[in-house]
Amino acid sequence: MLYAMIDIGSNTIRMAVYEIDGDRVEMQMKRKHAIGLASHVANGIMQRSGIDKVVEVLHEYKTFLDDFGIKDVVAFTTAALRNADNGLEAVREISFRTGISINVMSGDEEATFDFIGATHNLADDKGLLIDIGGGSTEIVYFADRKIKIKASLPIGSLAFHTRYTGVHILPNDSECAEMYAEAETTVSAIREFQSVSHAQICGIGGTFKGAMALYNAMYGMTRQNMRMDVTRIRDILKRFRRDRELIVPEKVLLMRTVPERMHTFIPGLIIADVLAKRFGSMNIIFSDSGVREGYIYDRIVDRDRQIAI
Repeated sequence: MLYAMIDIGSNTIRMAVYEIDGDRVEMQMKRKHAIGLASHVANGIMQRSGIDKVVEVLHEYKTFLDDFGIKDVVAFTTAALRNADNGLEAVREISFRTGISINVMSGDEEATFDFIGATHNLADDKGLLIDIGGGSTEIVYFADRKIKIKASLPIGSLAFHTRYTGVHILPNDSECAEMYAEAETTVSAIREFQSVSHAQICGIGGTFKGAMALYNAMYGMTRQNMRMDVTRIRDILKRFRRDRELIVPEKVLLMRTVPERMHTFIPGLIIADVLAKRFGSMNIIFSDSGVREGYIYDRIVDRDRQIAI
């Protein structure tokens, strides 16, 4: 059976088509559009420009789904529309104009599905799961492969870029300092994680995916490497700033590894660095599975298994 998952995020809108047969879940194709939806929020209101861009992308996806006769479709949206004052009205309009029913996923649900997707094939049974999105950051502490604590933080890579860097691609020193200050204030306020320390971090989502590609290219790692040394992440943060003139190989490196996230990977890594310091983590392991796969395992695979029983 073919299932389509549409994820309307703060940075990108993704559609992934999976073939599901019993417990076997295999992605067959993926499309994405980087529209920077969070940047279309002004004074807490999702602007007409953002709504129209979502509708345009979903019309394209729906044409594909109709042509291929794929009827099992799940669409959800996260921080950008969830946090907008007119988010529910915007979602209703988008659904009406496209014919696609859209679920507004709560921060708690997002963190839960992130955990299920990322840890499904993860060897570690204890650690921290972190998803740095465009408009929010989800954190889950798990032990014995069960969620113990979870939180959704109101900080994200695109939100930081929009607020502090503006029209520029890379931030300067003072802008980085402002991002660090907000991230540290936000992270220090999550009291429920006070007892968590020296935990292994599993990073998921676009920030870590882009950072992993850049990290491997910079330090001569293979593409199969999924582990980042936190001290090297801090070197990256110091190296790619607007105050410092980049040499040609560095410019080419960014163009090749993070072409669509060039403006958000530094803000995202600042959040990652603050979290790594807070939890005393020396390494970050990247997982390429997350909220979409978590939804499939929890709501589709497990549901079908229960029906079969």
